[in-house]
Amino acid sequence: MEIQLWKELLQPYEQAVTELTAKFNCLRDEFRKNNQHSPIETVSGRVKTVTSILEKMQKKGIDFDRLEEEIEDIAGIRIICQFVEDIEKVTVLIRRRYDMVVIEKKDYLANHKSSGYRSYHMIVWYTVETINGPKQIHVEIQIRTMAMNFWATTEHSLQYKYKGVLPQHVSKQLEVIADSVYQLDTQMSRVRSEIIDAENHSETRTNLIRDIVTRIENLYKVTSHREVEKIQDEFYRIFKMNDIDELKRFQRHLDVLAEGFRAQSVDYTTPDSGNGV
Repeated sequence: MEIQLWKELLQPYEQAVTELTAKFNCLRDEFRKNNQHSPIETVSGRVKTVTSILEKMQKKGIDFDRLEEEIEDIAGIRIICQFVEDIEKVTVLIRRRYDMVVIEKKDYLANHKSSGYRSYHMIVWYTVETINGPKQIHVEIQIRTMAMNFWATTEHSLQYKYKGVLPQHVSKQLEVIADSVYQLDTQMSRVRSEIIDAENHSETRTNLIRDIVTRIENLYKVTSHREVEKIQDEFYRIFKMNDIDELKRFQRHLDVLAEGFRAQSVDYTTPDSGNGV
């Protein structure tokens, strides 16, 4: 392949990574805005470098004319979850989507690699719209917990350092660490409900405060600065209490106040229909 053609080849994959990263981030944000636990914690993506592609082609004996068919991870998305249970929820979300089609899965949770590697991989078809029309490409989606990702990142760095041939003592240490990672995820699952409750409480409080601040800002349009300053002082007092029920009560109170101020404003500006004018 001519060198200048690599950029043209990889551009649709870069587009796919950008689009899918944004879509999964939007999905995560939707859960949070609805005060629900998001099974997606973070999302990242990458396109394989030319060096990495060439090395994989050489290792697997892949010809250039079969490159896009046989290398399924040129575009890669990595989804990090808090809990092992979240991984299955993410896979369900992906299978339900109309904009990608799952064609292969690799479950390294139920059948982890001998090295200790744990993760869940899905290969999907994804279509990007290019200036030359639609193009369907492979994308690999890796789904794992934060603990699994820590191990995998460390193992990848060591594989690079030792050029894929790890010394036996390093491999043994990685196996021990992999067991520790598994135990950590197991323990996290045991307190999952309490952690989610704490997260939901925090998210609800954040959304309430954001809404209250917006409503107070809107009051400047219907009443005096002095009145708004009094309301602000009351808000800061309630904020310090760290009580969601009090915040909800204050939010409802703001609705009543705003309606009253708007009514006063209308009464003040409406001409007296009985004055003969």
